[in-house]
Amino acid sequence: MIEHTLSLCYHNKLILAPMVRVGTLPMRLLALDYGADIVYCEELIDLKMLQCKRVVNEVLSTVDFVAPDDRVVFRTCEREQNRVVFQMGTSDAERALAVARLVENDVAGIDVNMGCPKEYSTKGGMGAALLSDPDKIEKILSTLVKGTRRPVTCKIRILPSLEDTLSLVKRMERTGIAAVAVHGRKREERPQHPVSCEAIKAIAETLSIPVIANGGSYDHIQKYLDIEDFRQATAASSVMVARAAMWNPSIFLKEGLRPLEEVMQKYIRYAVQYENHYTNTKYCLCQMLREQLESPQGRLLHAAQSSQEICEAFGLGAFYEDVTRELNARRAELLARTPEAVGEPAEDPSGVIKMAVKFDRRAYSPQITPKMCLLEWCRKEKLAQPVYDTVQRPLDRLFCSVVTVAEQKYQSTLWDKSKKLAEQAAAIVCLRSRGLPEGRLGEESPSWHKRKREATDQDPGGPRNQEQAVPGELCKKLFVALGSGEESPLEGW
Repeated sequence: MIEHTLSLCYHNKLILAPMVRVGTLPMRLLALDYGADIVYCEELIDLKMLQCKRVVNEVLSTVDFVAPDDRVVFRTCEREQNRVVFQMGTSDAERALAVARLVENDVAGIDVNMGCPKEYSTKGGMGAALLSDPDKIEKILSTLVKGTRRPVTCKIRILPSLEDTLSLVKRMERTGIAAVAVHGRKREERPQHPVSCEAIKAIAETLSIPVIANGGSYDHIQKYLDIEDFRQATAASSVMVARAAMWNPSIFLKEGLRPLEEVMQKYIRYAVQYENHYTNTKYCLCQMLREQLESPQGRLLHAAQSSQEICEAFGLGAFYEDVTRELNARRAELLARTPEAVGEPAEDPSGVIKMAVKFDRRAYSPQITPKMCLLEWCRKEKLAQPVYDTVQRPLDRLFCSVVTVAEQKYQSTLWDKSKKLAEQAAAIVCLRSRGLPEGRLGEESPSWHKRKREATDQDPGGPRNQEQAVPGELCKKLFVALGSGEESPLEGW
């Protein structure tokens, strides 16, 4: 068994619960500011995390776990390192251990989601679906306890039978986990159903490890003093707060709740400083505003389409400009200090054909890209399809791609902001080197280009157009749901 090098204490703690789309770095830091002792990240799926690369972000002073599509899946920083718990969604012991080992040097604890009743979690046999498979639970927890250097916990819901619940948690305890968090509702119950303090109390009185009580936001917790009342009612070691903390993270403050305007401004500052995606920032602010979404400020937030516009809606326009200027200066300074980072990708330069080109969508015919042209030419010549090897520069997150066609490599020496753009540029280098059409406006279009356009013209509702419509529809549905008071999809379970 691997020795745990950091022992996170779960006794007498105030804890920010894991909440999908809410438990990102800005909210976790805000909760710590207001008195939380431990903060959980949102549930992150094992398969998604295993695709990520760990990147030290020197500009933000963070550690980022970045997906192949350049999306930051998990971001953390030194300030929370000893107090952040990484919660994963998993249904496989070996995958769970692989994820734990990927993140263990950057977090204080590892938690397994065994309580979320939502389909996005249960459909893969994760979350609350695990509660019906005690053998799998035991294997996952035992594997993690033996294989990682961080304390392991899990978060569950109660079973229909108290006897079955107690039998399960005793089996969990025997795996060597450090604590168990219990949401005092059954799998099918929702926040409007009363939380069972009695069930949590029975578990706490049965186990020798700390029990963390959760689920009290609707019935019990409206202010700081209510947290201790909930702890006493459940006989738990600690209390984990979800929705009450989402609505106002200053719930952890002994002196009492701070004005919401102040809390939101502080949240926005963290979001800008750590380059949180504006859609996530907007979502969290909407959760805080709740019934005020139709207020003038709520309408300004609703209309915001960038972090800058969110800042302007809250009187923080100058702050946004200052931080952006500072971060850009930091990037420039780091790049200047490390000239090797701005060189070419780690490819053997011999034999690589290079040009300084970029892909500008406006310069090309509708529905045609250089990559499409290159692929079609390879098919026509009975060659293997092009192979793209793309790398990302850590300091400024820009991309460069090398494409291999007929054993010859081609590359643009200009770096691009996305993997797709870099690949298009590499394709352009190949096509121009061979004197082939690349789809630019004014070029004589091959017959397959014409067929492509005709097919698109005849099918305006085809898959491509439908996909483009999805983000707007999702955004519209989200704010309709928030404005009508429907249950949000985050579910703090």
